[in-house]
Amino acid sequence: MTYCVAMRLNAGLVFLSDSRTNAGMDQISTFRKMTVYENAGDRVLVLLSAGNLAITQAVKQLLGNEVIEGPDGDPITIWTAKSLFDVARIVGSAVRKVYARDAEALKKHGIDFNCSLIVGGQIKGEPMRLFSVYAAGNFVEAGIDGVCYFQIGESKYGKPVIDRVVTPHTPLEEAAKCALISMDSTLKSNLSVGLPLDLLVYQTDALKVDKLINIDETNAYFRMIRSSWGQRLRQVFDSIPDPTWNGDQPDLAASNGHAQPQAMNPLSKIAAPQG
Repeated sequence: MTYCVAMRLNAGLVFLSDSRTNAGMDQISTFRKMTVYENAGDRVLVLLSAGNLAITQAVKQLLGNEVIEGPDGDPITIWTAKSLFDVARIVGSAVRKVYARDAEALKKHGIDFNCSLIVGGQIKGEPMRLFSVYAAGNFVEAGIDGVCYFQIGESKYGKPVIDRVVTPHTPLEEAAKCALISMDSTLKSNLSVGLPLDLLVYQTDALKVDKLINIDETNAYFRMIRSSWGQRLRQVFDSIPDPTWNGDQPDLAASNGHAQPQAMNPLSKIAAPQG
């Protein structure tokens, strides 16, 4: 399994992925889940992948040469597409080709066609865009109806902190910090996600990659996050009053600037029949 997150913000894009893959308790390996396609000054495209490793590797193998018909009927690739929408179409086309080739054989062996992808970036002359591509090859775009991020893989552990912190107006460095905390929460709760990590931070209209780092267990900043985040959570937890059960206290009310806990009224009980 894996965990990847990508954010589309007013200031730029943030991509973060782990690198663990496993096929059983004693078959744990490291494979990068982030692929960067760059033509400096023209386009920066980032692909994150989760799911069956053989499937996602096959999709990535096709992407460099995958050709679809453009809006004017001309053939286009990820290197010639004029929009990220067409890049997402190319990714979806590659997924469908792998499905057509392998899905039936996988099914005979009891293996689902499991593949999730995030593709985003910027092409010269177009705003930044971010898409989540599903196993059927269809996709949705971030920035619609207020959604500014996508997750794939083991997403549930890292989702709460992103929901509470990140908005389209969040500064890039703050969003990168939030993504790393989200990853730390996932690492803490799920052994199928693991170091090293790949982090890419892209500034609007840069059209080049200048902030891409591989994070392992020796990275000082991530070690600080791992040690301090849990401690700070515990401090906040300890500062919240415990619930009371005597039913005598009033509803929440301010007292010296601090909220008082609301009393918990006991549930009514049904006596067991006698005899």
